[in-house]
Amino acid sequence: MNLIQESFQRLFPEKEFSYQTYFEYNRRLSDFNANIHFNRKKISLHLNLQWKDIDNEIKIGLIQTLLLKVFKKKNKFSTPNINLYNNFVRNIPTLTKKTKSDPILADSFSRVNQQFFFNQIEKPNLTWGRDSIRKLASYNFHDDTVTVSTIFKDAKIEILDYLMYHELLHKYHKFKHKNGRSFFHTKQFKEDENLYPNKNQLEKEINQIIRRNKIVPKKQSFFSFFK
Repeated sequence: MNLIQESFQRLFPEKEFSYQTYFEYNRRLSDFNANIHFNRKKISLHLNLQWKDIDNEIKIGLIQTLLLKVFKKKNKFSTPNINLYNNFVRNIPTLTKKTKSDPILADSFSRVNQQFFFNQIEKPNLTWGRDSIRKLASYNFHDDTVTVSTIFKDAKIEILDYLMYHELLHKYHKFKHKNGRSFFHTKQFKEDENLYPNKNQLEKEINQIIRRNKIVPKKQSFFSFFK
């Protein structure tokens, strides 16, 4: 019995497993990433090579999480393996190599870390992303990376630091998992975000930068730009 079949049968013990499977580790995917492809006859799973030496019980949790997405049941299930996997993901940043550090973003990180986190946040990878108005900034748990849209390369440091603060809150608070769902903007996260000085004014200025780059639909929420 391979890992895909074992993961499936633990997740759906009442169902018959009747699929062909394909499983591989590769270097094409970024650190600790994985993806799944499914049709009626075959389940294909691709894992970044760094998963190879991770305990199978954790990998089963990863596979079960992907299977729930494939079978559209992610809000109805939680298993001991999925809990193991989520606990592992929360701690991936401590395992990830830090190889990317843009100097402008590094300065922003240092300011924010000192002012708001008492220098307790370990420095993540820090990179510029695409020239995007849809994803202003993001934090990726799988490779411990803060990415900021290049539309802010010439922004004043107060704006850049606010974006950095938001993403470091993700690294600091991690996420909560409940009833098959992961919650990133928790109550505590939002409370801490609202502590940032001049938050409302900075958000207005961010929206001005967005409008200068492209007209944004009026119904678009400011917070939908963050991840």
